[in-house]
Amino acid sequence: MKELLDTLQGWQGEGIDVGRAIVVRTFGSAPRPEGAVLLYASDGRIAGSVSGGCVEGAAAEEIEKARADGHARVIRYGISDEQAWDVGLACGGTIDVLVEPEVPSAAVAAAIESSGAGGHGTAVITPLPGDSPPADFGPHEPGRGAPPEATLAVHDDGNLDGTLGDAALDAQLVERATEALRRGMSRTVELGGRSLFVEVYPVRPRLVVVGAVEVARSLVRIAKELGFETVVIDGRASFATPERFPDVDRLVVGWPDEVADEINLGPNDAVAVLTHDVKFDEPAIIEALRRECRYVGAVGSRKTQAERGRRLMEAGVGEEELARLRGPVGLDLGGRAPAETALAILAEIVAERYGGSGRPMKERAAATAG
Repeated sequence: MKELLDTLQGWQGEGIDVGRAIVVRTFGSAPRPEGAVLLYASDGRIAGSVSGGCVEGAAAEEIEKARADGHARVIRYGISDEQAWDVGLACGGTIDVLVEPEVPSAAVAAAIESSGAGGHGTAVITPLPGDSPPADFGPHEPGRGAPPEATLAVHDDGNLDGTLGDAALDAQLVERATEALRRGMSRTVELGGRSLFVEVYPVRPRLVVVGAVEVARSLVRIAKELGFETVVIDGRASFATPERFPDVDRLVVGWPDEVADEINLGPNDAVAVLTHDVKFDEPAIIEALRRECRYVGAVGSRKTQAERGRRLMEAGVGEEELARLRGPVGLDLGGRAPAETALAILAEIVAERYGGSGRPMKERAAATAG
């Protein structure tokens, strides 16, 4: 939805009514993920996509119906492999699409604005109509739907705007929504006998690299391709230069523990410590663990990690905190070149973010089938 905000506001500025369809569940190898959006204006203009071309026309018709009766409803679409191939997709699947007579533009705009640089992540919570398809996959005839209910919002600091009317359910909603924000993935959750769509607007993920070494140069380049904001910290001004890091968002010369406040180091950050220097890397690790950074990894052999672990515990790092340290850093891809090492590190960071196993997809598919 973020990439369609300018379009939405432009159409609304022209006095045009805009409804939307948004994917709220997927089953099988669906072409678009939860959170994919189609906008349909009252003058017939369309923006965005919920399926890559398979059901856009049908979804637009449903938006028109919703605009006429004022009801939101969830429609289940099955996309056959043959349909998928017709529009250039590799596979079909089934999607549940929430159709709304109008876009909750105020809540969405506020969430998008808050997720900008220096801001915070927000999840917009939309209660789904009571006659929506069941969460377990199966055939379903579309219901009449119901007028849209007021949205709620959960912020990544745990604050909730609105209520489900029950403190226990509110607490569960905050837990589920903040987890979705951390993963950066919209989803539908079931609470108190209701289905709620959690539409996430996380802040841009950030990678903090400690040590302006050769691996760091590749790491920054790859991270940029994956949408990360990047920061490189090094106490050596001759290493931390724009010439060596043309793609980095921010270069900081200094000791990492001393500049942590300056860069606002915190839970949204992945930290890769690459210095091979005890005086430099261990204060960085301590600070990153203390601030609960989502990922903390450090280079070094198993022997180095064992010795480092003893020193960190002597410095006051607890066993639970120490268990969060990834070392040796990265997944075992077998490569040793700087770019290959950087790829291994980013692979582990991405796996952590999305809860991936790091196993080959072939093994994962076989385990799921079994």
